[in-house]
Amino acid sequence: MTRPVSALAPLILLLAAAASADVVRIEVDARHDVAASRAYGLAGPYEALSGMAYFEVDPANPANGIITDIALAPRNDRGRVEFRSNFFLLKPTDVTRGNGTVLYEVSNRGGKGMLGYFNNAAGSRDPRTAEEMGDGFLLRNGFSLLWLGWQFDPPMREGQMRLHTPVAAGDGTPITGLVRSEVVVTERVFDRSLADRNHIAYEVADPDDPANVMTVRDGVGQPRRVVPRDRWRFARRGEDGGIVDDPTRVHLGGGFEPHKLYDVVYVAKDPALVGLGPAAVRDMISRMKYDASPELGLPAGAIEHAIAWGVSQSGRFLRTFLYHGYNTDERDRRAFDGVMAHVAGGGRGSFNHRFAQPSRDGHPFLNKLYPSDIFPFTDVVQHDPETDMQDGLLAGIRPGHMPKVFYTNSSYEYWGRAASLIHTTLDGAADAPLLDNVRIYSFAGGQHGPGRFPPRRTSGEQPSNPNDYSWFLRSLVLAMDRWIDDDAAAPPASIYPRIADGDLVAPDALGFPDLPGVGQPAEPHLAYRAVYGPAFRTEGIATVQPPEVLSAFPILVPAVDADGNETGGLMMPEVAVPLATYTGWNLFRAGAGPTAVLSSMQGSYIPFPLTSEDRARTGDPRRPIEERYGGRDAYLGQVTEAALALADRGYLLAADLAPILAQAARHWDYLMEEDGGDDK
Repeated sequence: MTRPVSALAPLILLLAAAASADVVRIEVDARHDVAASRAYGLAGPYEALSGMAYFEVDPANPANGIITDIALAPRNDRGRVEFRSNFFLLKPTDVTRGNGTVLYEVSNRGGKGMLGYFNNAAGSRDPRTAEEMGDGFLLRNGFSLLWLGWQFDPPMREGQMRLHTPVAAGDGTPITGLVRSEVVVTERVFDRSLADRNHIAYEVADPDDPANVMTVRDGVGQPRRVVPRDRWRFARRGEDGGIVDDPTRVHLGGGFEPHKLYDVVYVAKDPALVGLGPAAVRDMISRMKYDASPELGLPAGAIEHAIAWGVSQSGRFLRTFLYHGYNTDERDRRAFDGVMAHVAGGGRGSFNHRFAQPSRDGHPFLNKLYPSDIFPFTDVVQHDPETDMQDGLLAGIRPGHMPKVFYTNSSYEYWGRAASLIHTTLDGAADAPLLDNVRIYSFAGGQHGPGRFPPRRTSGEQPSNPNDYSWFLRSLVLAMDRWIDDDAAAPPASIYPRIADGDLVAPDALGFPDLPGVGQPAEPHLAYRAVYGPAFRTEGIATVQPPEVLSAFPILVPAVDADGNETGGLMMPEVAVPLATYTGWNLFRAGAGPTAVLSSMQGSYIPFPLTSEDRARTGDPRRPIEERYGGRDAYLGQVTEAALALADRGYLLAADLAPILAQAARHWDYLMEEDGGDDK
């Protein structure tokens, strides 16, 4: 768990060459032509390869000392620790026609998502058809696309990327420790997995251990009440309705009540070496960059650069990867040249400690107090006087191993993922400086993942926010590729809400307008000074579950105007020239959760009144659309101006303006048709 510090640098340099390992072998199980051998620009046809990568790491190598419990891992006859990972690679059939960059997606819970974000493609766990390539954007630009399993516990589904890792064994005696399982349901159920979201759970070591405790709370800030031990057991309901012992599930007599927070703290056994996941990523990338991989059709030198891309959980993985020092490999080389952590907010996660549950995160109402939103938050070093800790996310990375970094967040992350902490002082009083190799882009008026159009109501009181900011990501990935190739080719300037500009404020100073049928925003998700035990930060061992909470860090949110739209951040043309209020928050609707609490990962879409009559009838304080724009052509003219300005500044691609403007026209027509009127 302990990451390298500057004092270890000479030791790393001396020992790296003497104790190093690499990918042992790569087995390709399947090889297919992509899209019936369609040519994608200058890169030509692509192929898809899938199989298994086999690894060995040397526990004595300083680059591996950061892996929690590496000293307790089983070893082969060479004294190395063995593990393996599923991989999936899309590359130009003739890789020399590509752009020389591998874009690695950190799989979110074992899936494959980057073709959806960058190529406007439908999701697939085995992408190789023309439809699954979407508009071919990444392929036309020559990227090789890699997925590699890093997480040991995703659900068992065909095509999932998975890390196959040993468990810490020590002297042969099973290792045990405390694990906390949170259970939150929307309807009464009688048993639930001890894992998060149907992942693989750690087994209970002894069902009768007195340390096994269940508590229940009525809300996030409410006190815990102990559930009597005779009311619950580690079991499930069998097919015949009977109760069957099961070391991976918990059964509660009378059932779990909706919208209450249950915690089951239990003694588990056999911790997986979770920290081998980021080591697998590190070593696979180094293999592709620095050595030939004939199994993959990659001659030496074919891959010059590597960019990491991660969304949500996998964005938090990348922040953790950098913080722990995984960007330095066993031979003292830089793995990733660029890192793009998307919608990670201020979080890291459970990716390198004993009994870590990588799927656990943090939301306004569930998965509370897992070690995701914990100090440090900024890249630069800060001092927390309350705990007397001093640290920075990138403080331990040597200059030659420092990647270029983009942090991209939607508005939701300020409400639901403590994003303000990545660029403010810990007291929330001032903006914090950024490193020269870092850019921050905040997508104003966006939710965690762009909702579909037309907007639909899901778990929230209001329809989900359909602001599709993914068009920004296409220009940014090309900007990152240019930047890592040439330091002088700097990307567009950071744009995010700043305290100094009045665009970042305390939640109680927001001044959101009083809109008919719309609740006022609730308290955002908080990040806490939480104590998981004395050995957590040094050895990766949590001995206090649930953690002791000292205090919360101040969270700031984007300021809004009289319409409720944000005043700062990077705005898509439809947000800059609005037909609606776009928020990064949405209250739960009745039945989906507590109605005074923010719904997880949701934003709101609240259309403006169309006419003065509509405004008067509903009491809506916002100006009607007819007064703002007069008609469809005038509206689309303003949208076009906003889009061209973004393209001129490098935030959008000129080639993408046509579909962006077409969507704006569709949006106008949708509102007019909904009203039953004409297009003015």
